[in-house]
Amino acid sequence: MTSPRARRMELLVGKAGKGGRDGKVGGVGKGGTVGNAGEVGRTGKTGRRSIWSGVPRWARVCTVFGVVLMLLSGAVLVGYETLLSRYEGSVGKADLFGDKAAGAQERKSNVKGPLNILLVGIDPRDAKTPPLADSIMVMHVPASLDRAYIFSVPRDLYVEIPRFDKAGYRGGSGKINGAMSHGSIVEGRNPSAAQGFELLAKTVQKATGIDRFDAGAIINFTGFQKIVDAMGGVDMYVEREVRSEHREPNGKHRKGNPYGEGYIGPQAVYKKGNQHLSGWQALDYVRQRYPKNGVPDGDYGRQRHQQQFIKAMVGQAFSADVVTNPIKLDRVIRAAGQSLTFNGRGNSVVDFAIALKGIRSENVKLIKLPGEGIGTGSGYRGERLLPVADDFFTALGKEQLDAFLLEHPELRNKAK
Repeated sequence: MTSPRARRMELLVGKAGKGGRDGKVGGVGKGGTVGNAGEVGRTGKTGRRSIWSGVPRWARVCTVFGVVLMLLSGAVLVGYETLLSRYEGSVGKADLFGDKAAGAQERKSNVKGPLNILLVGIDPRDAKTPPLADSIMVMHVPASLDRAYIFSVPRDLYVEIPRFDKAGYRGGSGKINGAMSHGSIVEGRNPSAAQGFELLAKTVQKATGIDRFDAGAIINFTGFQKIVDAMGGVDMYVEREVRSEHREPNGKHRKGNPYGEGYIGPQAVYKKGNQHLSGWQALDYVRQRYPKNGVPDGDYGRQRHQQQFIKAMVGQAFSADVVTNPIKLDRVIRAAGQSLTFNGRGNSVVDFAIALKGIRSENVKLIKLPGEGIGTGSGYRGERLLPVADDFFTALGKEQLDAFLLEHPELRNKAK
């Protein structure tokens, strides 16, 4: 894997669209899930296998994310084969990589590491508007399949976007979040987020030196709101007080400013400390990115909050309150199935869930890739990653991330 510094210095972090919105999946057909099924327990004192003891606390193909989610628990309710037909059938599938392997032709359980999984959140304005990649995350799982590393690719990252004949795009330079938009164009039809994902994947590969993604998911953040509500809310740590740009305390959208840009009226406030957030509150919190609202590091802060939210949401999904309540669990699984569109390049959601069953939340590391702006004010062109990112990608390719993070602890994003 290569990551030449000359090329790396062209990278920039991307902002998508106004309002800093993260989320919904559009133009991909039925929503899907990058699911995780878990293991069916270890042997207990009675000599019988506990159906819950092996349930992973972290939902594995996560993005923005958490993408491998909740499917194992469903096996406890209805049995493995029934699980496949009932839940896997509801997962949205699409040819996200252009290799026509949206689903497996036959049952497989041969997922092997190391793995690189691309997770993309989009929030299209309408079906006719080409989607922008509002959130771009990569989950790396080493060959041991017992831990994971999640890093965010800045949306404003200024990169070279390759030629893409399917969409009639000749190639060029720009913010990385626009790659999905360029690639989504389909003559005579509405834009295709799945086709746009293909070009975005190629662009991320070129920017990071990753040779190939083993799976991918388009994530519907509004669907994640439904998952959180199905769970009864999510407990997460708010690192500092944040005031909403978009929502009032009661959840209603703030009114537009009649005298200029932005919004007016009361703002929802997220206090520092441990908080229990409803679906709309959690989604609103992770969308905030302006220093004036309490996020001094802008989009980098939002990336961190998204990673923290995913980890908290997955932990909540596997809490006793959910997994021991069949009715609530069923609601959560169904909501997950409507929120994600998944491609495992020949392997199913359940295959990945089984392969990643050993991952626990304490073995998931959240990574920040530092960057800086190119240009200022009206001359701002985007972001570029700092040289240490080259070393990170090299370490990723050589399976040396643990040693690298010991040398660079400042790149670790903490959940609390």
